[in-house]
Formats: sequence, structure tokens, C-alpha cells
Amino acid sequence: MNKPVFDGIVDICQTHAQRLRWAMEQLAQKKPLTAQALQKLTDIELAVCDQFIVRFSKLQDAMGAKLLPAVIELTHEEGELATFIDKLNRLEKIGALTSVDQWLKLREMRNQFAHDYPNDPEIQASLLNKAFDMAAQLLTILDQVVVFSKKYN
Repeated sequence: MNKPVFDGIVDICQTHAQRLRWAMEQLAQKKPLTAQALQKLTDIELAVCDQFIVRFSKLQDAMGAKLLPAVIELTHEEGELATFIDKLNRLEKIGALTSVDQWLKLREMRNQFAHDYPNDPEIQASLLNKAFDMAAQLLTILDQVVVFSKKYN
């Protein structure tokens, strides 16, 4: 993995992270969301919620599909890493990830956003509250992976 390619992947993740942080700041005073509060959001506030969901999902996806495999390549880890879980376990073992379980929970959160619950504001509010707490974890993992990779890049 050459430096410009790796840095490009990091830049994409950092852009998603910056926009995710912005959405989190905008929504901070609305926490915790309730079904009633969700139904009273303005169009702008709903757009910010959408921005939060999209950037959480895009960041988690970019990290899983591009950044984490790039770190494996960057570190020249040897051995058979045929599956994604093998790669996650190796990343945890070398200290790039703190917890495979934590990463899998973040991926599950992203997957839950793929399901739409337009007629159930209780579920929507619950998912947003849970994701808001998990977003901080996702951002911390990004920072940790970037710091870890500097040893090799």
C-alpha cells in the first residue's frame, strides 16, 4: 500500500468523521430523542438527523471496506486472513483495534439504519439515541487506527 493511496482512504474517512461530528453537535441539545420530539422536528432538524445517519453509515462502511484492510496491508501482516473476521482479529491482536466485538456492534448499528421504520417513531428515536452514543466510539476508533497506522506509513 503506497502512502498516497492510504492517505486518500484516511482523507475520505476524515471527511465523513468531520460531517458526523457536525451533525452530532447540531443534535446534542435534542438528546435523548423521544418519539414525540422526533415528530416535532423541523425539516432542517430532520435533514441533520439524515446527515447523522448517512455519515455514521458511510464512515463505518469506509473504515470496514477500505481503511481496516489497508492497515492490514500496510503492516504486512502474514498468515491466512481469508475472512473479514480474521482481519478484525488480527487488527485487535496487533493493537490497531481495541475490540472486535465493539466493531461488530458498530457494523450492526449501521445495518439497522438500512431498515426504515417510517411508521414507528419509537424505534426511530431509540435507534438514533443508541447510534448517537455509538458514534463517539466510531470516531475514537478512527482516531486510534490513524495513530496506529502512522507507525507504518
